[in-house]
Amino acid sequence: MRQILLVCAANMCRSPMAEGLMQRKLEREGRAGEIRAASAGVRAVDGVRATAHAITIMSERGIDIAGHRSRTLTQKIVEDAALILTMEQDHADVIKARFPQHARRVYLLSEMAGLDGDIEDPVGGTLEDYSQTAQEIQNLIEQGYPKIMQLIGE
Repeated sequence: MRQILLVCAANMCRSPMAEGLMQRKLEREGRAGEIRAASAGVRAVDGVRATAHAITIMSERGIDIAGHRSRTLTQKIVEDAALILTMEQDHADVIKARFPQHARRVYLLSEMAGLDGDIEDPVGGTLEDYSQTAQEIQNLIEQGYPKIMQLIGE
């Protein structure tokens, strides 16, 4: 099964939310049987739960990420990904430096929608900050979906 990997720093806020939103998009498009979303962090500590605000905001959207546990980005995780979408340029730069042989599959999530900005980290912020971040990610996934499918060979 092909995999779309969503990456942030700690894999506790943005990338778990993006994973849930991407998986829901794949399900709605009838693609979940062949493509799945996953997430990891370039500076993650393995096994940490998603933040309480991330869990709450996603629950409000009908997506359960309560069982999420953070993962540190590894060679195997990168190798398993058909496409790697990052929340910030820094994340993309780190991945390209650590795994240069996979650099051609690394993009900013915003690039999928024809933009080039970073998605701000809501960690330490309010529920409203998390809600805004989730909405931004959802908008980028919706707008960028055709490009995402093109890049994974669809």
